[in-house]
Amino acid sequence: MGKLAVYKYVAAMFLTIQVLISLFTFMGLFGGDVTPVGNTARAMSVYILPILIISNFIMMIYWLARRRWLFLLIPVFTVACCIPYIGTIYQFSFDNPQGNTQSGLKIASYNVAMFGRETSGFMAQDILAEMRRQKVDVLCIQEYSESSGDKKVSESYKDYFPYMQVGREDMVIYSRYPIKDYKTILFEETNNSAMWADIDVKGKEFRVFNIHLETTGINRTLHQAGKIMAQHRQVDNNRLINAIYGNYMMGMMFRSGQAITIANEKRQSDKPVILCGDFNDVPYSYVYNTVKGDMVDGFKECGAGWMYTYRSKNKPVRIDYIFHDESIKGIAYYKTELTYSDHYPVYMKVEL
Repeated sequence: MGKLAVYKYVAAMFLTIQVLISLFTFMGLFGGDVTPVGNTARAMSVYILPILIISNFIMMIYWLARRRWLFLLIPVFTVACCIPYIGTIYQFSFDNPQGNTQSGLKIASYNVAMFGRETSGFMAQDILAEMRRQKVDVLCIQEYSESSGDKKVSESYKDYFPYMQVGREDMVIYSRYPIKDYKTILFEETNNSAMWADIDVKGKEFRVFNIHLETTGINRTLHQAGKIMAQHRQVDNNRLINAIYGNYMMGMMFRSGQAITIANEKRQSDKPVILCGDFNDVPYSYVYNTVKGDMVDGFKECGAGWMYTYRSKNKPVRIDYIFHDESIKGIAYYKTELTYSDHYPVYMKVEL
């Protein structure tokens, strides 16, 4: 009787763990449907979705080993519901990831981490050389700076990108095709911004959005938390929680408001829209869903492999995106692992 009681206790414990993992997984899947304001726990559950999905796979192995077929259905069903989310970070594909054999319009988005502020201009010119090699037609840059060494970036880029438009001082769109109109979009209470430019591509105009949303503040938050722990042998849990939770939540709320601004601006366009930039947020978040709306996520349409755009061994996440209207068809979507920034450049080719 003692062994049977222990067996039942262990089985009940693992079943409880499975139910909790599944519940939190579904909370994460639908966490991006609500604004972070007033829905903190639900909104933040999106950020641990990869961990929850891995946990479900581990539980699948456990139930298989124990041959508990009925309980196995719980993680199987949960993971099946996660397939759309998984598709935002991983795609199985055997096509040419760069679409070099097909003609079209190639767009690139790159947060260059203030490349123009380095004195030699070396990085700026290397980035231009890479854009030439990739045959980029429209380049959207965030954290831009006009000065680079003894020559302005715009002047050195002019041979390949004859047209350019600057939004706020850290935003620019370079183009090989004429820019007919543009607009700068400022966000309240932060230094981030967005812009769009109407680009005439062989008689057809596209409205290209370049956006840079509020930072996650994760590095600043971790630094602040580290200082609190270093300064106080006895850690004040309230101060530590406020440093981690409060700062991160503030960034989430700023980004959610900025996402709504972009979504409203996008709806006013009478031209096909291509939208790209640094969202500083993960797929399935409120920001991702709000900005995307009824647009197509280019990576889900024609990407391949594992997509992450933040260049960090500890935080390999996808926070840079290219979306487009349903009237536009994507050909290829990929990134290159340049080391000039803490982000990777993202490329997409679309049919004209």
